[in-house]
Amino acid sequence: MLNISNNKVDAEKALKGYNAFEKLFNKSYYKNFNKFLLVFAVVGVIFLFLPWTQNVTGNGYLTTLTPGQRPQTIQSPIPGRIEQWYVREGDYVEKGDTIIFISEIKNEYLDPRLVERTLAQRDAKSRSVNSYGNKVTALGNQIQALNRERVLKIQQTENKLKQDRFKVISDSIDLEAVRNNTKIAQTQYERALILNKEGLKPLSDVEAKRLKLQQMNAKQISQENKLLTSKNKVINAIVEISRTSASFADKIAKAQSDRSTAESNQYDAEAQVSKLNTQSANYQLRNNMYYIKAPQNGYINKALKTGIGETFKEGEQLVGIMPAEYDLAVETFVEPIDLPLIHLGEEVRIQFDGWPAIFFSGWPNASFGTYAGEVVAVETFISQNGKFRILIAPSSKEKNHDWPKNIRVGSGAYTIALLEDVPVWYEIWRRLNGFPANYYTPEGKEVKSSKSKKK
Repeated sequence: MLNISNNKVDAEKALKGYNAFEKLFNKSYYKNFNKFLLVFAVVGVIFLFLPWTQNVTGNGYLTTLTPGQRPQTIQSPIPGRIEQWYVREGDYVEKGDTIIFISEIKNEYLDPRLVERTLAQRDAKSRSVNSYGNKVTALGNQIQALNRERVLKIQQTENKLKQDRFKVISDSIDLEAVRNNTKIAQTQYERALILNKEGLKPLSDVEAKRLKLQQMNAKQISQENKLLTSKNKVINAIVEISRTSASFADKIAKAQSDRSTAESNQYDAEAQVSKLNTQSANYQLRNNMYYIKAPQNGYINKALKTGIGETFKEGEQLVGIMPAEYDLAVETFVEPIDLPLIHLGEEVRIQFDGWPAIFFSGWPNASFGTYAGEVVAVETFISQNGKFRILIAPSSKEKNHDWPKNIRVGSGAYTIALLEDVPVWYEIWRRLNGFPANYYTPEGKEVKSSKSKKK
């Protein structure tokens, strides 16, 4: 010690004169404090055996029950340039109301009479189809006429062939007759010659028989020539039949080729007519797309493309719209470890942002300002935030305590899924050891699963 001060630290002081000393060492004070500790211990022990409702909490936000009721953006299926706005942000629009009028920016669609000219091309091609159809019909008639003429011509030539064949038979018979007559004349001439040598016939009879023999020889030669001529006519008739068949076959083939060409041109014209019909319909639909209309009743949220004359590509977002009629739901997320504890139809308490609430985690019945909901969908695939998505709808059990009317889609929500009731001491022990909440299956789920097993 430096002994800088003259005061003695270890000197005895008389404390009885101080009020604090008198209060501290008062016997009645000890009694009251002991009673307080005893009451606190009894209350603490009773508190440990009170029921505690286990729960799974999560942070989410308000959304809609069906995808068609959620906020959306309106896109243009074609590129264009904004020409006029018909609404302002916050306006209410009905389905089919015009929001924006746009104009065309592609060169191939700039013609204001594009639809009219396309329809004119279609009509011209339609007339071409009719012309080709008439040509096909005419060629078909021509082919039928050629077939009929070929049949008649061949029949005529065959008849002539029959006549020539009959003529050959007739000439053959005549030739045989002439030959017989020639033989007879030869025999008579020889007999007359013998008789003349014997002096029984005059020379004039011999010369007469010789003349007759010469005449019969000439007649035989003439008849042979006729027979050969008739045979040549038969050959010519056969050749004529072949030539006629070949000639008409060539004509019919040419007519069929022309008809096939006309039919091909007709089909090509019909294809072009169909293509032009499609183009004209597409152009008409494209003209209707110049007016961007509301897909459903709702409110205009925000214009994503502003100004006049601003261009955009197809599929770009132009304006946001919020449907006027929707069914609210809460989209929340739970940890993967808590996912087996969540079942469809399970009760959930919800605290909305901006609405005052007093909530006791283990005693939901003693809470105030929370609203009831039930699980309607559990996502089967993990989200990008590493949690599973849960969709909660208003509870059908508490119809008299509906959700607030002024809450909006997108606002925050704090969800508490209620599980089993356990003692407080068990919950404290579980949390100190880091154990998860008790795994259980609701009674309805057990009955359902047992039924499915029976099936």
